[in-house]
Amino acid sequence: MSSHFEQLLALLQLERDEDFKQYQQYVLQAPLSERKAKGFCWHPVRIHAQELGTGAKLYLTLERPGRAEGPSAFQTGAAVALFGQAEGKTVGSLPGVITALWPDRMKVALAAEDLPDWADEARLGVDLLFDNTTYQEMERAVRQVAQAEQGRLAQLRAVLLGEQPARFVPLAAPVWLPQLNEWQNQALNQVLAAQEVAIVHGPPGTGKTTTLVAIVGQVLKTERQVLVTAPSNAAVDLLAERLAQTGLRVLRLGNPARVGEAVQPHTFDGQLEAHPRYKDLKKLRKDAETYRSLAHKYKRNFGPAEREQRRLLFAEAKSCRQEAEALEQFLADELLGKAQVIAATLVGTAHSLLGQRRFSTVFIDEAAQALEPGAWIPLLRAERVVMAGDHCQLPPTVKSVEAARRGLARTLFEQCVARHRALIPVDTLLREQYRMNETIMGFSNQQFYEGQLVAAPAVAHWQLAPDQPPLVLIDTAGTGFAEEPAPQGGSLANPGEAQLVVKHLAQTLAASPGPLTVGVISPYKRQANLLAEQLQAEFAGIEADTVDSFQGQERDLIYISLVRSNPEGEIGFLKDTRRMNVAMTRAKKQLVIIGDSATIGRHPFYQTLLAYVEAQGTYQSAWEWA
Repeated sequence: MSSHFEQLLALLQLERDEDFKQYQQYVLQAPLSERKAKGFCWHPVRIHAQELGTGAKLYLTLERPGRAEGPSAFQTGAAVALFGQAEGKTVGSLPGVITALWPDRMKVALAAEDLPDWADEARLGVDLLFDNTTYQEMERAVRQVAQAEQGRLAQLRAVLLGEQPARFVPLAAPVWLPQLNEWQNQALNQVLAAQEVAIVHGPPGTGKTTTLVAIVGQVLKTERQVLVTAPSNAAVDLLAERLAQTGLRVLRLGNPARVGEAVQPHTFDGQLEAHPRYKDLKKLRKDAETYRSLAHKYKRNFGPAEREQRRLLFAEAKSCRQEAEALEQFLADELLGKAQVIAATLVGTAHSLLGQRRFSTVFIDEAAQALEPGAWIPLLRAERVVMAGDHCQLPPTVKSVEAARRGLARTLFEQCVARHRALIPVDTLLREQYRMNETIMGFSNQQFYEGQLVAAPAVAHWQLAPDQPPLVLIDTAGTGFAEEPAPQGGSLANPGEAQLVVKHLAQTLAASPGPLTVGVISPYKRQANLLAEQLQAEFAGIEADTVDSFQGQERDLIYISLVRSNPEGEIGFLKDTRRMNVAMTRAKKQLVIIGDSATIGRHPFYQTLLAYVEAQGTYQSAWEWA
């Protein structure tokens, strides 16, 4: 195994260890009362309903008494364990996945066909579980790639790691689509010419998704089926929805609980239920459930005749389940065969339904947010790969500081772009952006994109009103608006800045001629929560949240509260300038940044930002708003 993959496996283990350590700290080692208080456990719960579902899994609807209060770590798609307690001790545990969630009720798919005996006798509860599946799939993929000695996987590995140059075969007749601009069409033609890899580099507002949808459509003119994937369910859903809107037959794999509502008709379950033979499958499942329920009536104190009747009922239930599974597999093969686009998360591409299927082209969207081990999972099925994203925006989430420092945060996308610059470039930069005023765009353009971006004429000069400049920085230096840590440590807040945001927003809205979309961003969760509370009291419907939550979104007017204000000039993770690139490129017509120049100005990035705003003549002191 090469040193690259040995290092990658070591970093993946560091990340897994840190993730599990945090799980142990907050869940595993905490007493039941503490787990409940922190939102990691529901106890007690009662079984409201149960049924057999897809894959002969037992689905339980669990509810808890009383009204939900306090935090909750549960979400649809999360791995959980149903457990029983008797006399203060855990008497049994059964893993499952949340498929639906309400304030006081959840539906769980259990990894079993039947409930164990302890479920009838113990007080039941639900714990959040550490989900190791993702790590197992990433490790398996890395080992398989590392050990490939020949064949297409070994060739792809050599190109992606920069050991061989990528090959492009010029098209006899380049394709030019009227709905795409010059650079988008360049990206399209590079993909069509690529033999191993092509990269679509899409800065904010440049139409990356539009370009990718058009590319998939063109590729499907010569290929029967493609695999489309991304690190997150939200990114997969967006692309699946857009592709389906063009008339392509899309099959979305994955747990229905993790899939957005608009994509539900395209999920495996959704298409299965719409199939003419689904009624036969449903009847077999219902018959299996009926026989199983009848068998369970013979619980205790029965003789040989009853015991034989119970055995026969269980045998009938098993026979019905086996027939249902065979029919389900037949229908699954039919649905997979008809699909032009199969869409799933990176880990979802290891889905057992896909078997040994390979694809001439695999698309990875938001590839600049995918951990390298995760990106290799779909590549096990690929003849060639098309990656899309922007490594100048949010990096992947890495919980281990040490793993991030040693390179786990550096994606295959980013490495591939850098390695091939000296060989044959594999990336095409989309240069025309359709979101923001050119002044808002200008600073990010200089800092991250070598000044290559241009604003489309339709957006280049738009603003809220003629007297409202597109970019404003309000300096709180000397006002005493100091940052405040949380009482137990952790995230920071700055109440003075929060009040200033609300005051400035009120005046801006009063002076604006029409309705606006507004977003308020802070890099710090505690400040975002504080802003959300204050905005809720003054302005209904205006969202305040962290940078990560605003990824992929846009608003007419964006406020950014930087929070940091201290004598030491400490700015913490404001040093992550890629995160700031995301925050600053959400605004379409006006961006208002509020921060303390005496604190942030010691960092070169913010020094340059202050100079840029001063050059625009839109630097203001917070004293003007006191």
